[in-house]
Amino acid sequence: MSPLLRRPAATARPAAGSLTATARRIIRLNHGFQLLFNLLWWMPVFYAYQKDAGLSDGQIFGIQSIYYVAFCLFEVPTGLIADRIGTRNCLWAGAVVMTAANLTPVLSASYTGFLVHFLAIAAGRSLTSGAASAYLYDGLRAEGCEEHYLKAEGTARALGLAAKVACWPLVGPLMTLAHPAPYLLSAVSAAGSLACVLALPRTAVLAGAAGAAGARSADAPGGTEKSRAVKRGRGGSLGEAKAAFRSLASSPRLALLMVQGVAVFTLSRICQVNLFQPILLDHGIGEASHGGVLAAMTVAEAVGSARPQWLGRRLSPVAWVSVLSLVLAGTLACMTLGGPWTVVALLCLFAAGAGFAYPVQRKLVNDAVPPHAPRATLLSVESIVDRGVCALVAVAVGAYLSAGRLDALLWHSALATVVLIGVFQLVARTGALRRGPGEAATPQAPEPRPKAVV
Repeated sequence: MSPLLRRPAATARPAAGSLTATARRIIRLNHGFQLLFNLLWWMPVFYAYQKDAGLSDGQIFGIQSIYYVAFCLFEVPTGLIADRIGTRNCLWAGAVVMTAANLTPVLSASYTGFLVHFLAIAAGRSLTSGAASAYLYDGLRAEGCEEHYLKAEGTARALGLAAKVACWPLVGPLMTLAHPAPYLLSAVSAAGSLACVLALPRTAVLAGAAGAAGARSADAPGGTEKSRAVKRGRGGSLGEAKAAFRSLASSPRLALLMVQGVAVFTLSRICQVNLFQPILLDHGIGEASHGGVLAAMTVAEAVGSARPQWLGRRLSPVAWVSVLSLVLAGTLACMTLGGPWTVVALLCLFAAGAGFAYPVQRKLVNDAVPPHAPRATLLSVESIVDRGVCALVAVAVGAYLSAGRLDALLWHSALATVVLIGVFQLVARTGALRRGPGEAATPQAPEPRPKAVV
């Protein structure tokens, strides 16, 4: 038995609220991993960097479209990999892939280099997307400290946001010293996350493992909750998919709410990740300031995500998401009219609106899932639809920018959102949004659930 599993009977389970030395170590290393792995220094300048390397708008956004599709496709096989090799080893593999991915543009600043870079980013993020949370949960539960899990996850995200806010404004000045600095620093950060993984305990007790079956290693095949879910999925994936589509067919409310979420996700993702640099450049705001603007947007979004209760109860959650979608559309259209400072303010307003909308929309979808329906599969379907739409929109964005029609793109995006929300509201008034039997009532004050910036 591993030394981590041996504990005197008197201290087999710590007192409520206390942390064992191993639990503290797991939490600290998880904080370090999450912060360093997700600290992409190149995020504020990757568009301008690729333009300087000679890529056209069509090529840049074509790569983004491929990235969105690849991220969806990698989710399933990387889940199977986690089942085979264990969560800690999956984190190790993801950190190695991310380090190599961030070095690729330095070694090959070409279309092929950037395509490989983004495909590797998708693979690295997919490898760690569930494995990090699974390892943290299983590790704390092994130490009898599972009540600290939510706080540990929240603190890790807060530290990651703080690091981005602190580091992104430095990207522009650093590029003047060394042009590839954003990618080199991202690679160093990813290598630091690998060091955190290597320092993690190699073994964690799983829930139920200390019973009659005995303790099992989290690094052994089938070790985590995610692993067991994947293992069950291998035997019944088709059944789960059929059940998910039956649930969608029997719940028009759920399907409509997913459609409503497409507008929020697509507008947010395309504007905050893909379009904010072209918008700033179009208004004469140089690369040196892009990191500071993105940091301000991150703060605005974090505030909105953490305080959805500020929206009040005068409108229903469904109405609030529609109103916020229209606010996002309006800010996009207004960006064509204002000067540099106005555009920066509108970008921050856009980020705050997206921050408010995400937790409300997530709560609505979760509450609309019928009892006993495959919730995880349904949420995966929603995610795939959202990213599939983003992949198509990214291609259109490249075509618009190649033709020099940024203002037209912003206006057309706003009008398309207005039309989508208008159709949604018309359908909603027919009664299709009424809750079906057994569906949970939607709470008026949703719990905050911040979204990842990248």
